[in-house]
Amino acid sequence: MGDGVSLGVGVGVGVALGDGVALGVGVALGVGVADGAAGVGVQPVSRASAVTPTSTERRAEVMAVPFTEGRDAATRPRAILNGRPAANPDVTRERRNDRATAGARPLRARLERMQHHDVRAHKSAENLPREEQLAWRIAQVAVDPVEVEADVLEMIANRIIDNASVAIASLNRPPVVSAREQAQRHPYTPGAAVFGIEDRVSPEWAAWANGVAVRELDYHDTFLAAEYSHPGDNIPPILAVAQHVGCDGHALVRGLATGYEIQVDLVRAISLHKHKIDHVAHLGPSAAAGIGTMLGLDAETIFQAVGQALHTTTATRQSRKGEISTWKAHAPAFAGKMAVESVDRAMRGQTSPVPIYEGEDGVIAQLLDGWEGSYSVPLPAPGEPKRGILDTYTKEHSAEYQAQAWIDLARRLSAERPELRDPEGIESIVLHTSHHTHFVIGSGANDPQKYDPTASRETLDHSIPYIVAVALQDGGWHHVDSYAPQRAGRPDTVALWNKITTVEDPIWTERYHDPDPDKKAFGGRIVITLTSGEVIEQEISVADAHPAGARPFGRAEYVSKLRTLAQGIVEDAEIDRFLALVERLPELSVDEVRQLTVYAPAGTVDQGTTKGLF
Repeated sequence: MGDGVSLGVGVGVGVALGDGVALGVGVALGVGVADGAAGVGVQPVSRASAVTPTSTERRAEVMAVPFTEGRDAATRPRAILNGRPAANPDVTRERRNDRATAGARPLRARLERMQHHDVRAHKSAENLPREEQLAWRIAQVAVDPVEVEADVLEMIANRIIDNASVAIASLNRPPVVSAREQAQRHPYTPGAAVFGIEDRVSPEWAAWANGVAVRELDYHDTFLAAEYSHPGDNIPPILAVAQHVGCDGHALVRGLATGYEIQVDLVRAISLHKHKIDHVAHLGPSAAAGIGTMLGLDAETIFQAVGQALHTTTATRQSRKGEISTWKAHAPAFAGKMAVESVDRAMRGQTSPVPIYEGEDGVIAQLLDGWEGSYSVPLPAPGEPKRGILDTYTKEHSAEYQAQAWIDLARRLSAERPELRDPEGIESIVLHTSHHTHFVIGSGANDPQKYDPTASRETLDHSIPYIVAVALQDGGWHHVDSYAPQRAGRPDTVALWNKITTVEDPIWTERYHDPDPDKKAFGGRIVITLTSGEVIEQEISVADAHPAGARPFGRAEYVSKLRTLAQGIVEDAEIDRFLALVERLPELSVDEVRQLTVYAPAGTVDQGTTKGLF
């Protein structure tokens, strides 16, 4: 997995942004390459004479900026320090292009070929034709019989492995136990499988139980654009229906390609978090569309299912704010469960709110940008392959995606400068980063819980100050140990944690939203001021496991992640059996699809520990 493994290289500063703009730092630079990754050696600059505010003062200043206010020119972090660009600024970008070209340029060409649908709110009197409604256009993509391409198939298989790995690791965590025991109260034949156990349950409840298991550790794939998402959340509901109704591997793959495609396309275009709507509102429609493709349903049925799935999965983002509860893992599972029920209802001839996106009392008018808003939603043209999954990326670390690159940078710094682990020598640490990282998981959120040693795992997972403090001290990240109460409460960790703040840098916000894969970034710049006056600055653009990162994930890394997380929980022979099925995914028979799960040995999985209505 690489946790605890340090890269002895500098971070690539001097990243070309295009149009003659480069990120630089006021330090001596020495470009080098180690382990196949571009690196820039950083010579720390001593600023002993500089007067810096205390960490408390700095944190108070950062938190004082309201969410809706921008920073003026005087307070914005400078993109180019000391008035000059970094030495040889193209080195890092060229390295990124070496790894990303295979997917980046085809992606740009694909986006140009896609049909861009203008979507806005309409008055009821306008009587918007069905064929102009977004839900109908989603249905048209779902019924397109286009085949799944080889590289898409490969990635679908990777993500099935990825989901299994994180589900196994969470089998006995309380939210997963609770959801599984709810599902077990709804046995069904033929039904669908539930991770870890032999029981077969009704497919919507399998989607629920497996969805919680997949999301509990916040450890599977991601796609970030106008909205946030974890497209791997499509797999539990689509696979559950496949197992229940008897779909073969070919049909399953086609359904999963649609699910990923629709969620990625909605996330590209429509921001939900801007209006405090949870991102799973894009998951309900995508999972319903994926199920429709897999079952070969007609456009009218899929259209109705998409409408109901959206209508029933639109909720607020309070599940990801302040004191974050266990519902965070249940929210996408609920969306998947609703997608299954929506398809069932639509197949029985029942209708849903129309037009769900564009109506006078619909989602856009009442919950999103309102009457002034409009969106351009890209969808594949007829006959265009569904390749959205290739734009997504998984996690090496069990933490919010925006933390992935910061963990990699922190463990690198921990190896290079072990003295940074001691808070006594640190005056302050400031993370210059994107709007999202600052305001959602950083000090800009104004959530005191993000600095609370007694906070829940779900809250700590969304605290970049905590994550950087622990990764810097431990030189790595562990999906259980890094969140343990005794780890969060360690006095030296609390001291270092409270010296870490974030600030939005417009350059990193721009790169976060850049549609160009060569420029898109999810990292930032760290500025560490020591009590001696020395200042250390490094930056990182993407996580090591990202397709453009230092160690991109391929099949070997996905398998390694599975075996690592399954160790001591599931027997090697069972992992081998599961992987053998995944290797033959499009060729699987109906019976083999029904065995596409992972069983734990008897006595491994907690049973009968919760009590509710069922």
